[in-house]
Amino acid sequence: MLLILVGAVQVFAHAGYTHLGWLPISLVGVLALVAGAVLGMGAARALPSVLTPPALAMGAFVFTAVLARTETAPMPGAPGAEPNRLVLLSPAVEKVPNALVTLSASVHLGQSIWMLGVASTGFALLVAATLRTRLLALAPVLAGAALALLVLPSDPRRMFVVDEAAAKPVCDGAVCVSRTQQARLAGLAGPGKEALRLLHGALDGRAPETVRENTAMLSDGATPRWSRTTVLFDFDDDMFAAAKGEEMTRALIAQGMVPGCSPVGWSTFGDDQFAQTVAAGWVLGDLDPLPGTGSAALNRAVVARVRPVWVELMALPRARQLERIDAMRAAALSCEGDAFVALKGGPSR
Repeated sequence: MLLILVGAVQVFAHAGYTHLGWLPISLVGVLALVAGAVLGMGAARALPSVLTPPALAMGAFVFTAVLARTETAPMPGAPGAEPNRLVLLSPAVEKVPNALVTLSASVHLGQSIWMLGVASTGFALLVAATLRTRLLALAPVLAGAALALLVLPSDPRRMFVVDEAAAKPVCDGAVCVSRTQQARLAGLAGPGKEALRLLHGALDGRAPETVRENTAMLSDGATPRWSRTTVLFDFDDDMFAAAKGEEMTRALIAQGMVPGCSPVGWSTFGDDQFAQTVAAGWVLGDLDPLPGTGSAALNRAVVARVRPVWVELMALPRARQLERIDAMRAAALSCEGDAFVALKGGPSR
């Protein structure tokens, strides 16, 4: 609770966007602490032994660990396990995917019912005097678990929901960010508008028209979805995390030309980054590494790897250049081909 209070002070003192969505999450956490304490006292009253406290502690640890490893049917395109109803019986839920989502109301309600059942059993054990009443004291926790499992979401995609207020766009002309990132809009607006201007000059009517922070929520392993008319980016992407000024402009141009098709939640480095480097160099007329892609040695290696492709592309007639750029963008935006192969003149599929 002290950590929550300290965090609340930090957020309200420094954050550009605040809300009370943390309150129900914290209250459920407090209820879990109270329920655990009452259950511990009740169990110690029913089984008075020096072994009871460590046995309860180990039992709680094993319970949480087992639930954390519970597997369900994978999400579409995802190779790993996802949380389900049983996992949500633990107050230690899966980590939040990003700042634009929050736990759904059904999770709060289901966990509250479960914790009330745990607390009721603990209290009943605390006051029970006979073996029969102690056995009857188990009824609330069993009933709470049954009711909670009926309320908790069965679909992992309903565990977290988009926080509509947090994801609401805040715009400066054609450049928009989410409300949670509105403090960064001033530094993004200039580079974003410059990137759109340069893209329009290079692609004419086929250029994107807006720059927006990507607020779509996709499951881990899903294929990203992109737009021809909007440059969608994520501040959590290494390319944008610390970029400013001209670096941000280059990053936005690279993202607008080749958004990248790595499955959501996967960290990869390869042809998409090579294509982004060449495409940004084609628009800007110079070949430089992209911001945030890695060490200086890695950046030099990437530039050396793609320079022959960039030189060959720049040497082609304008019409041939556009043919390759169009093929690259078609592969990149649809995620149905290799953008770098298309850029080199090979088949896009």
